[in-house]
This record gives sequence, C-alpha cells and structure tokens, in this order.
Amino acid sequence: MRLFHSLTALVTAAMLITASCVRSGAAESADSAGTAGLTTAAAGADSTALNGIPPEYAAVTGSPADLTKTAGLHFDSATGTANTADNRNSLFGIPLDSYNIVTGKVKRNQFISSILSDHGVDWNDIEKLLSDNRETFDPRRVRTGSSYSVLMTADTLNKPHYFIYHHDPRVAYVFSLKDTLAIYRHDAEIRKTLRYSSGTINTSLWDAAQENDLNPNLSAELSEIYAWTIDFFGLQKGDRFKVIYEEEFIGDESVGIRRIHAAQFEHAGSTIYAIPFIQDSVMSFFDTTGASLRKAFLKAPLRYSRISSRFSGGRLHPILKIVRPHHGVDYAAPIGTPVLAIGDGRVTSTAYEGGAGRTVKIKHNSVYSTAYLHLSRFGPGISSGVYVKQGQVIGYVGSSGLSTGPHLDFRFYRNGSPIDPLKVEAPPVNPVAPEALREFEKVAEGYINLLGTISY
Repeated sequence: MRLFHSLTALVTAAMLITASCVRSGAAESADSAGTAGLTTAAAGADSTALNGIPPEYAAVTGSPADLTKTAGLHFDSATGTANTADNRNSLFGIPLDSYNIVTGKVKRNQFISSILSDHGVDWNDIEKLLSDNRETFDPRRVRTGSSYSVLMTADTLNKPHYFIYHHDPRVAYVFSLKDTLAIYRHDAEIRKTLRYSSGTINTSLWDAAQENDLNPNLSAELSEIYAWTIDFFGLQKGDRFKVIYEEEFIGDESVGIRRIHAAQFEHAGSTIYAIPFIQDSVMSFFDTTGASLRKAFLKAPLRYSRISSRFSGGRLHPILKIVRPHHGVDYAAPIGTPVLAIGDGRVTSTAYEGGAGRTVKIKHNSVYSTAYLHLSRFGPGISSGVYVKQGQVIGYVGSSGLSTGPHLDFRFYRNGSPIDPLKVEAPPVNPVAPEALREFEKVAEGYINLLGTISY
C-alpha cells in the first residue's frame, strides 16, 4: 500500500469529486450530527469552500494513525470513545473514578431487562425506563455479542448508577439509573480520510487487502464495482489495483469504507478503469469509453468462494457414481453464505426439487434464466412470482438434496438450454449520454492522471 502526502494531488482529487457531481447539482451531503469532516491540513483553509472545493474534501496528510491523532488524544478501543488527557478518566461526561465498573457482552437470547435486573436494577424501574424511552432505544434491536458496562457505586451499597450499552463502534446508549431514569444516545465522532492505496494479487483480492493492511471492506467494495467485468474467481497472480477512496475512522480504528472515488484494475493483461460520473441523479462507474461497468448480469452469484466443479458434458457424479452431464458451476462456500440474483428478473419457482434440494429459479427476460441449487434456505420474501433486483439475496448456501458438502450449484439457460455460466457475455447498460461525453472525458482524464501518481 502507498499513501500519498501530496497536497496538489489531494486538491486535484477534490476538484474531480466536485466535477463528477456537476450533473446532479450539489456534491454529496454532509454527514448527520455526531460526525466530523476531514481534517484540514492546507494552510489558510477555512470553513468556506477552497477555490470551489467543498471543505470536507480539504487535504489530509500522514498515515492513518497520524490522521486520527490530535494532541493529548486517547482512544479507548473497548468503548469506542476518544477522550483528551484532561478527561481521560471520564466517559460520556461520567467520572469513572467514582465507580466500580463491571463489563460484559450480550449473550444469545439475552435481554437488556434481564442484564439490568442481574445487576440490581428494580423491575419497576426497568419497565418505566424502557417504556418512557422507547423512541430513543428499542430493546428488540439489541445485538448478541455487543459489549456493555455497568457503573456501580464504589461503596458498600454497590448500587448501579449507569448502564452503557455499546451497540456498535458508532453508537452507544447511556442508561441513567439514578434519581432521574433516562436513556441517552451517543454517536461517536467519525473522521473521513481520503486515501490512496494499491496492491498486487498473489492469491486473492481479500488476501491482497490484508497483506497491505487495508480495510477488509475495500476488497468487497472493489468486487462490487468490478463484479460485472472481472471474474474474481479467475484472478491471476500479478494482477494488481490502485484505488482512491474515503475511509472512516473513530479514533485510530477504521470503521468502514465510505465511498470509492476511482479505481484501476489490471487483470489478464487488460487495464480497466472505474471512473465515477453522475447521470440522471445516479452515480455510476464507467470505463474510459463511457461504457458502464455494470453489466446485465453479475459474473458470479456469491462472493469469496471457489469453484469446485465446472460446467461439463460428462462428469462422474460424486454420490451416484455415474457419468452424466453437469450443467452448472459449483461454488464451494460455507453454509449460510448469501446467494445473489445475478440480474433483475421474476422468480418462477422456489421449491425442494429432489436431488437439487432447495432451488430458486429466475427468469430474467425472454432469453435468459438462472437456477440456484442446494440452498439451505430461501432469502427474505423470496417466493414464486416475486420480482428481484440484481444483487438481491435470494437464498443461502447449503447442502440440501444430493450433495457431498455445502456449495451452490449455479445454472444458466439461454432459450431454455443450459450454457456455461463462465462463458456468458452480457452487454453493458446505461452508457454515458452523448451530450455528456465531453464533460465525462475531462473527469476521466483527471482521475487517470491522478491514479498514475500511485505506485505499487
């Protein structure tokens, strides 16, 4: 991975980001309350736009750790809270020195009410607390595995004064259990960081991200963008990528990829750019010719798996021990892995079909249809007659029917006849409109030049 500290390059990126939003008007809206924009590093920058560049895209320099550090800042990864040195012994304004702290994690099928009761909170107080604050906190949405802290008085009474539930790194709820019963929501301050990164494939995109200390969500975002143009099950050693993106941090901890601004992927001798451009109020990624990277069909119906068996005119069935055609591609994956519809269409069948097990069939148009076999269960709301969108979860990997282990048997049909899914070529959709090509070419040229400054 390479991080670039060039102010010029970052300002150029900001200008391109703004330019790519011209067709839809204003640039992306600011985050909701409780979040913060990028740290401004440019001398003389203020709260107004810098030469037309929105202040949230002002330049940022330094490594991820440097980007999230400020003088005297202490980040508590256990609580997801940053405090200055002066208030390091406080949490959400509560003086921690005054309490004994008991911590734990929400267990499976455990309720907040039972946790509070176990720590000495009266049931009448629990009922009133949850009833009066139902608009702030919904106890039905508590997550198994989320952490909590109980602040008990440091005396012989050992009474609970506060209960803090950490829903996720971004959101925490503080229960006041003293004289006034109340629940308060706290949203962590989120820093957005513009980053430049690159990587080379040795085994997989996921491994390349880990090898370069990149947020694992980056590989998911890249695979989403290139899902229609690159077969990620067919990546070759030496394939490589460059990417410009925004990453979100709470303190020193990365909490996700906010958006990708541009990317370059070198695969099988070809270089495929992903250039963002807003058209008809929708932002999409296009190649350098203005063709959309979004195809009519996804390259694969699930992510992060491997092909265990290919399309064949004659294959020894692993259970029946007879040679017969295998008109699909088997993707080995753990039970419960989401299976995605490779294109828009209408579900024609959801049934248990003998050796095929639980199967979903989708008719995409008058020519193409697909089938997804051996599912463990169907996706939410998936039933015969339902219209599904590309990328929608229609089921989960299983081992139903005649199967030696968890996998998806994926089948593709053209005019009712099976064809090899790995050889399907689908035309691109939604190209850049002719009247917008000149504007798009300027944006593309800028991003290509910017990506060219990133080394591997």
